[in-house]
Amino acid sequence: MMNFTFHNPTRIHFGEGQISKISQEIPETSRVLVIYGGGSIKTNGVYDQVKEALSNHSWFEFSGIEPNPKYDTTIKSLEIIKEQKIDYLLAVGGGSVIDATKFIAAAALYDGDDPWDILKKQEKISQAIPMGAILTLPATGSESNSGSVMTRDGNKLFFGSPLVYPLFAILDPATTLTLSDRQISNGVVDAFVHTVEQYLTYPVNAKVQDRFSEGILQTLIADGPLALEDNFKNNLEVRGNIMWSATLALNGLIGAGVPQDWTTHMIGHELTGLYNIDHARTLAIVYPAVLKVCRQAKHDKLIQYGKRVWNLTNPDEEQLIDEAIAKTAEFFQKMQVPTSLSEVNLGASDIDKILNKLEQHGMVALGENSDTTLEVSRQILEAAL
Repeated sequence: MMNFTFHNPTRIHFGEGQISKISQEIPETSRVLVIYGGGSIKTNGVYDQVKEALSNHSWFEFSGIEPNPKYDTTIKSLEIIKEQKIDYLLAVGGGSVIDATKFIAAAALYDGDDPWDILKKQEKISQAIPMGAILTLPATGSESNSGSVMTRDGNKLFFGSPLVYPLFAILDPATTLTLSDRQISNGVVDAFVHTVEQYLTYPVNAKVQDRFSEGILQTLIADGPLALEDNFKNNLEVRGNIMWSATLALNGLIGAGVPQDWTTHMIGHELTGLYNIDHARTLAIVYPAVLKVCRQAKHDKLIQYGKRVWNLTNPDEEQLIDEAIAKTAEFFQKMQVPTSLSEVNLGASDIDKILNKLEQHGMVALGENSDTTLEVSRQILEAAL
């Protein structure tokens, strides 16, 4: 196991009715900006619960955050923050809303000339407005980590800072009951790929992290498809297991002391930025191709993954790896997401455009060994056709 320092400051309130806890978490003297997306929280009861919990607070709202949050929309919130002297942010939604709120928290107190530099130039931030989160779409794990992505002019960029960890997060599975099948599928796939990108690299004898990862993967494999079945549409146990899995997939725990490979995410970000494809769908398209192209570097963990996660028993190691990769793609298909570029109307003629974006963003040495060059990325995209 590699050396690591693990610290996660986000307090989690899990279960039904926990939205009321925000009245205790946010000081009554705070001036709060509630940030949300397209307004579904006003039809599923979440908004009313927030309103009740903040009845003794001074609070305002900013809506319209898009999936794959856009900089030009998000930056408009700074006017309200300045006018109303906001000193606390509350994100209510999925990963996009929480990511946007993290950026707002940093941008509102940024002392540079252009807040976009936080992403474009990776400028360090020295302060941020405190924030909390109410999760309504389990997927990204953003509710208890320090990372955020934002989109502008076809560029989807990442920034991270310990200053933008949510101080608390509410995880009420009941808030997910009105999600569409597409949202459920995307969330499960996103959490799955987060997990394997920290697990499926090379062995470092990190037994605890491996077992945690395998448990998360098997939970998603078991309960993900159930959430799409009519008989389980309102099953809070299924929704709760998915919600907690998505949080644990990217709160830093399973990634502590192990090598990580975020190739799939980096290529996926370019697909989203260029073609506005759902984030999770880009991951399902790219990840099986990554496993095919990088199978030798991942050989030992692929065998472990096949045996422990998929219960495969083929004595021929190469065949077992083939089966493990096939099982992964089959799971994505079972979750009703595409697993090839052709399924989203992209082809060989689009590859150079994607590679140019990777080069532009400095993504030229990806992977757990930093050996996924642009040429290897080309091979991955060709394998994903």
